[in-house]
Amino acid sequence: MDISRVKPGEFTKTPIEKTQDPGLGYDLIPKERYTSAAFMAREWDRLWTKIWLWGCASEDIEEEGDYIVTAIGKEEIILVRQADGTARGFFNVCQHRGNRVMVGQGNATSFRCNYHHWEYRLSGEFENIPDAETFPQGAPPCGGLRQVRVEEWNGFVFFTLNPDAEPLLEFLDPLDTHLGPYHFDRMVKVTDWTVEWDCNWKTSVDAFNESYHVQGIHPELLYFIEDKFLQIDTYERHNRYLIPFSTISHRVNETTEIPHLIKHAMKESGMDPADFDGRVGEVRLALQEFKRKNGPEMGLDYSDLNDDQLTDDYHYMIFPNITMNIHADDLMLFRQRPHETDPDKMYFDVQMFRLLKKDEERPRKPRNERWKHGERSLGLVLDQDAANLPGVQRGMHSAAFDGLWLGDQELRIRHFHKVLMDYLGDD
Repeated sequence: MDISRVKPGEFTKTPIEKTQDPGLGYDLIPKERYTSAAFMAREWDRLWTKIWLWGCASEDIEEEGDYIVTAIGKEEIILVRQADGTARGFFNVCQHRGNRVMVGQGNATSFRCNYHHWEYRLSGEFENIPDAETFPQGAPPCGGLRQVRVEEWNGFVFFTLNPDAEPLLEFLDPLDTHLGPYHFDRMVKVTDWTVEWDCNWKTSVDAFNESYHVQGIHPELLYFIEDKFLQIDTYERHNRYLIPFSTISHRVNETTEIPHLIKHAMKESGMDPADFDGRVGEVRLALQEFKRKNGPEMGLDYSDLNDDQLTDDYHYMIFPNITMNIHADDLMLFRQRPHETDPDKMYFDVQMFRLLKKDEERPRKPRNERWKHGERSLGLVLDQDAANLPGVQRGMHSAAFDGLWLGDQELRIRHFHKVLMDYLGDD
């Protein structure tokens, strides 16, 4: 696609055509990609330091001086809103003695290291070096905080540690066309969690890249989604599948009573289940018709979405570590980040957004909450995944396990590994 033809703010409908499945073979995926410290180091050198990475929602740094500190591996990055409205990014390290400059998020007029009070402007340049005359060699020649490249897209801020990386839209292609109609910039964040999990970051990516596990780990979802007969699409780097919601799996028999999860979806959209006179298998289309008809008077603009998008989960993966469960009214965004030193640990970021109704007042921004697995609940479905994945990670260390044996339902995982190894080179 020629992205230069699409002007900012202009969107075509999300493409629904099935892509041709790539011929990726059926070779074993070596377990060492999940367990090896050497492989982890290779990922850092050839992937994390070379690629565009999701940093934060634009609303996190909405006003001049708003900043947030995000981390990837051993590096911390300050993302900050400038006076001219642009976003900039800097390594979060003082050029004096290496102390980190800022923590968390907030608003600042400058950045000042609390160790010796070296101070930097929001634009990164030195503002003040106390007792500067006692440095005969002068100030460090870098001139201030070291900058990283930053670009914004559809309500999100991305950064890259690679000064030679392609423009963000080229990296995202074709997802700008796919996801633009959702208008993420009209959504507001309602949840912001970070949880340390005892598994490799790819173990988590895999769990959200296939629905084959639903029958085992999330059996209650069989009465809300179709889990096997899905459309899987792969692109140069990214991939997706399209999951019908508000229906039942082919694995279970249709019931005369509407399952409670489908009832919940109907009620959330303003549709009274008691008024529905039809079979359970007909609810999905009826709900689409209801939302299309009643959305405008409820202050919800679905005009850029197709009918299936009004009910279904258009489930995208932005390589390498962003999972997006996208619905007409909300977005569940998961970011899987590697641990600094341990291939058996990772950070799981959960950010949930919902579509604002017309003239609705924006709620207060949630603060980031952090904990380790088991200390708090993420909700039933994510708790089920979180409870399962440490066992998967432990099993990968067994002498009886050689690697991943993938089927056609796990095509997205195989495609992910293909792209991963395009960056890292052959094993």
